[in-house]
Amino acid sequence: MDICYPSGVPFYFASFECFCHGSRMEGFFMIKVTLKDESVLEVEKGTSIYDVAKKISEGLARVATCGEVDGKIKDIRYELDSDCNLVIHTFADDDLEGKKAYWHTTSHIMAQAVKRLFPEAKLAIGPAIDNGFYYDFDVEKPFTDEDKEKIEAEMKKIIKEDYKIERFSLPKKEALELMKDEPYKQELINDLPEGEEISFYRQGDFTDLCAGPHLQSTGKINKVKILSSSGAYWKGSEKNKMLQRIYAISFPKASQLEEYLQFLEEAKQRDHRKIGKDLEIFMTHKLVGAGLPMYLPNGATIRRILERYIQDKEISLGYEHVYTPSLANVELYKVSGHWDHYKEDMFPAMKMDNEEMVLRPMNCPHHMLIYKSKMRSYRDLPIRIGELAHDFRYEASGTVCGLERVREMCQNDAHLFVRPDQIKEEVGNILNLIKEVYQKDFRFPASSFKYRLSLRDKNNKEKYIDNDEMWETAESQLRQILKELNIDFYEAEGEAAFYGPKIDIQIKTALNHDVTIPTCQLDFALPERFELEYIGEDGKAHRPVVIHRAILGSSDRFISFLLEETKGNLPLWLAPTQIKILPITDKEHDYCHKLREEFLKDGIRVEVDDRNEKTGYKIRDAQLHKIPYMLIIGPKEVEKNIVSIRSREDGDIGTMDIEEFKNKVLEEVKNKN
Repeated sequence: MDICYPSGVPFYFASFECFCHGSRMEGFFMIKVTLKDESVLEVEKGTSIYDVAKKISEGLARVATCGEVDGKIKDIRYELDSDCNLVIHTFADDDLEGKKAYWHTTSHIMAQAVKRLFPEAKLAIGPAIDNGFYYDFDVEKPFTDEDKEKIEAEMKKIIKEDYKIERFSLPKKEALELMKDEPYKQELINDLPEGEEISFYRQGDFTDLCAGPHLQSTGKINKVKILSSSGAYWKGSEKNKMLQRIYAISFPKASQLEEYLQFLEEAKQRDHRKIGKDLEIFMTHKLVGAGLPMYLPNGATIRRILERYIQDKEISLGYEHVYTPSLANVELYKVSGHWDHYKEDMFPAMKMDNEEMVLRPMNCPHHMLIYKSKMRSYRDLPIRIGELAHDFRYEASGTVCGLERVREMCQNDAHLFVRPDQIKEEVGNILNLIKEVYQKDFRFPASSFKYRLSLRDKNNKEKYIDNDEMWETAESQLRQILKELNIDFYEAEGEAAFYGPKIDIQIKTALNHDVTIPTCQLDFALPERFELEYIGEDGKAHRPVVIHRAILGSSDRFISFLLEETKGNLPLWLAPTQIKILPITDKEHDYCHKLREEFLKDGIRVEVDDRNEKTGYKIRDAQLHKIPYMLIIGPKEVEKNIVSIRSREDGDIGTMDIEEFKNKVLEEVKNKN
């Protein structure tokens, strides 16, 4: 016997009895959800992420912001339709995805506030970023401080009104109609691939085009603070209209906001651009161009010492340093693959006679040709070619920043040409060199280091050299090396270079940021493209493997990093001026200048402040300029041939014989203090 539903589709009792239990069809409607701790929950198909959180605990449900289903971030409302792995994200210290859902929700609250106060404003984009969020608006004139105060007050009002946030989707035609008064949203809709879901979020009288994720209501947000505003080109292109961008932050607790504002104040004090100006390290000028800093004498001294330091260290380890031109034929980068995979980051080619020339973005193609310039034997390998080279990257003017992100940089670059059996040893040597530089010489604690194995994105292969076998071999080799060296690491897809995987060493900064400076990259692709060979022990031609590595990265970025880490209080061996000599009266001037000459002979960087100012003023000025040592010279010091010493860290440390003090300074420099 069977039952026919109105649709005419039969449903057999035998099947019905097989699947039904009580009021639900267990085994048909139930799915298995594997949680982060590997425990498994059985829930009905169609259960939302929020309801799963509620099943775990009411407390988790209250703080849940979004979910991660099989590695993909999903809205808290998302309904699970099959067995899956689920991570529930919250606003926790180490949960960036959870924070971003919170901040993304707040960005819509800010957009709603702006539309209430400035109805003619046109909406652009409002993403969450690593430290808050922003929203871009097309308005007649820039937002004033008074405007931002009003916007923040309106945001607080919207939060208090606690609007339910609803998600819905529309076909393209209806979506365009809904956004008919928002040209930027219409452009974004038209840019979407065919068949892509066009989703919106509605809260009260405000609706925005958005993929999410978002919280369930505006009342879930607690503390908000508008931080700053600036101009920003639509889609980051100087060819497009300048919009007004408002940066802001939000937190569940007042204490978190207070802590963050203190952090921002600390960040201001550590901003390398401010330090660079105060200490006369570098300058920029619009007549030179954005992203093109000029090093002043103090900055040139720091850079010279750093570059000599790393060059000498590399040479002592068997590296051979070379110089190669900053300009090259476009054909070189077509051979290397950079023209296909890196062209957008290169400056446009220049036609010169019968050639197309381009400023180089990196040095590896040149080093390939140096290796290829003569026949190599297996006995010659490894060959380690190093260079302090000027490279050029076409960075948008809105992205350049002091020394941190520039258009011309000096790279501490090297390429090692090795036999396959030498890979493990050479990678190990590179990682040891990185430890020696950062932990021994620059005193970074080992706890601040994280190792990342950067892999290609298998779902976006067009970004990379097309050779699956090469990628699998290279990735597995680096993974195995890290394991054999007992180095803890994590893996990140999509972070590889276009030609191969890499080990990126991330360092935790004083401002709690992870920065990647040193790197070690394995490359099977360029040796193939340049047809590199060596004659093996068997008398046959073999292909070497190339290891790309950077220790200091670019001199420019490394200096910006050091300035922010030290607040400009550079160690003695790096300080542009190591000693400032301060005569108390005019009578000590000659003695002080003779003393300066004596120190200079030993390579100690010293200056005399013989201005007609009080000693206290000179001391304060030297402190402001972060001078490691001050020598106070009066009649007593001249008579006894001694120096009265004041230290940047310890204040007055007494008197010392001149030779004794000189030896002290030289010993500290030798030990990288």
